Amino acid sequence: MKEKIVIALGRSALGDDFPKQQAGVAVSARAIADLIEARYHVIITHSNGPQVGMIHTAMTELNHNHPDLYSPAPMSVCTALSQGYIGYDLQNALRTELLNRGIFKTVVTLITQVRVDPFDPAFSHPVKTLGRYMSEEDAQAEEAKGNYVIKEEQGYQRIYCSPKPLEIYEIDAIRTLEEAGQVVIACGGGGIPVLEQGTRLKGASAVIEKDFTAARLADQLDADVLLLLTSGRKLAIGYGTPQETYVDELSLQEAQKYLDEGRLSAATTQPKLEAAVNFVAAAPGRRAIISCLDEALDAVNGKAGTVIHP
Repeated sequence: MKEKIVIALGRSALGDDFPKQQAGVAVSARAIADLIEARYHVIITHSNGPQVGMIHTAMTELNHNHPDLYSPAPMSVCTALSQGYIGYDLQNALRTELLNRGIFKTVVTLITQVRVDPFDPAFSHPVKTLGRYMSEEDAQAEEAKGNYVIKEEQGYQRIYCSPKPLEIYEIDAIRTLEEAGQVVIACGGGGIPVLEQGTRLKGASAVIEKDFTAARLADQLDADVLLLLTSGRKLAIGYGTPQETYVDELSLQEAQKYLDEGRLSAATTQPKLEAAVNFVAAAPGRRAIISCLDEALDAVNGKAGTVIHP
């Protein structure tokens, strides 16, 4: 067995509706199977942006139209639902791809909870819009409940906080399964954010950045590689500007310089590079790679993507 790799699939790998997800997981399965066939040991996590928004919108509309029958679903429940149905499609697609190659491995999805700090400053600075568009009246009702709302061109929309992940509660189960040679899909959508209240875990109204949780998962499993797959072939510096450049490799010091300069996209590139730095800096001998799905195997073999190294 070669290196242990935590793979973080971006939203481009899954599509944004049921048919596109079916097609997306088939493509993702081929790329992941290439790594498994090359005898790399993989653990998988994934985005859930469009999916969790779709679930939240559907549940909210049910409550809005039939208040006597349905209650609105908390964000933690929506994240759990998205983990289940994305994992269902992904594990079946990967199982099929592996069997077609004569590889017999169990693929399993774990519903995963992640502890966040109730005093995280992020709870006062929401950043992620999600869910249905609302009227001004509905938006005022949400604000009266203490929820954050932002006005967009199409209407008003909920905006959620994004606290940092502290602890993955199911890490022992993930470790046991991966050490037994099974392919594990875990921490989907950044994990279900929960607050510890005595012996109870209470879902938080938040969305965790999945790249940060991927780095935490890779660190706790002592992986060799964190592979962050996105729509771009390499890390873009100054994306969308005349100074846009793509880099092949970065030392920790160079990566931190780019983070400090603020030349990265706050919504996409910044968290990826920050997660990569966190993982690589935590222990010797590690590397993080930012690449696209089509070049995953080449990226791990040093032939594509952007590598962040000590």
